[in-house]
Amino acid sequence: MAEDVHPIKIGSLIDKVWYLPNLRRAWTLVKANHGTWGVDGQSLEAFEAHLDEELQGLQAALKDDAYVPQPGRRVYIPKPDGRRRGLAIPAVRDRVAAQAIRLRLEPYFEPRFAETSYGFRPGRSAHQAIGDVMASLHHGGEWIVEIDIERFFDTASHERLLAVVAEVVADGRILRLVQAFLQAGVMEEGKKRTLVAGTPQGGVLSPLLSNAFLNTFDHQMLAAGHRAVRYADDSATRTPRRAKSSGGGAAQEMGVGPPEPLCRERFQTTASCAG
Repeated sequence: MAEDVHPIKIGSLIDKVWYLPNLRRAWTLVKANHGTWGVDGQSLEAFEAHLDEELQGLQAALKDDAYVPQPGRRVYIPKPDGRRRGLAIPAVRDRVAAQAIRLRLEPYFEPRFAETSYGFRPGRSAHQAIGDVMASLHHGGEWIVEIDIERFFDTASHERLLAVVAEVVADGRILRLVQAFLQAGVMEEGKKRTLVAGTPQGGVLSPLLSNAFLNTFDHQMLAAGHRAVRYADDSATRTPRRAKSSGGGAAQEMGVGPPEPLCRERFQTTASCAG
């Protein structure tokens, strides 16, 4: 992570995660987001029908350090280029647990995130990201670099994802829970597949983890004079005229090498986050 203006790690958080009002708030968010069933076949309606019992059981498992998330149910959705995007649909119970964790982690990560990061953050939207890019066009920019991190959600290193959480959180039980969600795997055609990298699309914690992972990139680009407006794993970087010859900048440090420009004003490139 870039130079941290919040150097103190957060101590015990697990008791705030399993605090019953926090679990109830997490359930409210899960219900509002609708969504379908996971590998256990339990619907939102079935969970709600025994809500107190479900939340108390979840609380007990979290308190006893005995909570184990189930694998996500693998589904595929078509992409515009004809390929398919794999999603992992968590069980309702796991979505509630992950939301409870996210609710307690997010306030400590948000102040650390760069102003140019817009994806899946409270009070921020894709429209705001577009507005930021458009505003940059009026402030001396000559080159717009579009960066797409290839298969980021499939290839991001678990070790690095856990490391960026550990930079902020000292509670070992929280770190073990995050690791358990990363390694829960997916169920496809009746077979469980353990994931050795990536943070599943469809997972409640994935947006927060991805923003934490890419926060260093955001701050390095700003420090190098490039306003990299990022939404999830997509970035549009405005480079000042005086710096156009070094358009790679911090992007090159992360393995993003600019190819020949497609035109004078804009070029595209991809990067991988494996390893």
